[in-house]
Amino acid sequence: MDLTVCETFTSLLGESSLTGLPAFFIRLSGCNLRCRYCDTTYAYEGGATRTPDSLVAEARRSSARLVLVTGGEPLLQAGAPQLLTGLVQAGFEVLLETNGTLAIQEVDSRVRRIVDVKCPGSGMSGHTFWGNLEILTHRDEVKFVIMDEEDFAWALDVVKRFGLTARSPVLISPVFGSLPLAEVAAWIVKSGEPLRLNVQLHKYIWGPEVRGV
Repeated sequence: MDLTVCETFTSLLGESSLTGLPAFFIRLSGCNLRCRYCDTTYAYEGGATRTPDSLVAEARRSSARLVLVTGGEPLLQAGAPQLLTGLVQAGFEVLLETNGTLAIQEVDSRVRRIVDVKCPGSGMSGHTFWGNLEILTHRDEVKFVIMDEEDFAWALDVVKRFGLTARSPVLISPVFGSLPLAEVAAWIVKSGEPLRLNVQLHKYIWGPEVRGV
């Protein structure tokens, strides 16, 4: 089943618990949310039509053994599960970044699912599919993008309510340039929870406006 692809490139992972490792990126087009801080608005529409097999072949030609499928929102496209399984079968370690509004249950269990839980500051928290948080495993990750201390407090409540740290890594990702990182670090330490501060490494290396990195 064909996919609409915004861009592909090889770079370092800028987020997740694997931050800093080389990876091949596949950014699919289309998103069902409009977060206030979105930094990939160019992926909302348009893109090239590609087959899953052609994307797997391109990943093979890259130097990376990690592949990240992101968006937009990848799971909006019916061919995304086929692509993810094809990449796993080709021998890659595969990560999926999803905005947490669509069910992840049918995604290949060998894929590392990174579920973004939208905080109130995004303007999109009402769209969360909470059932995803009930089925997470140690292979998966949960990410909270925060704009202020209120977002952090909200995220901490969700973490405790669902017992997330007992099952998956939990990432706290401040919107780039929105908060002093020392303050966020202090909130994490004070929380007493094993949360991970997750800055957008690629923006610190290449700048916040550069694409394809």
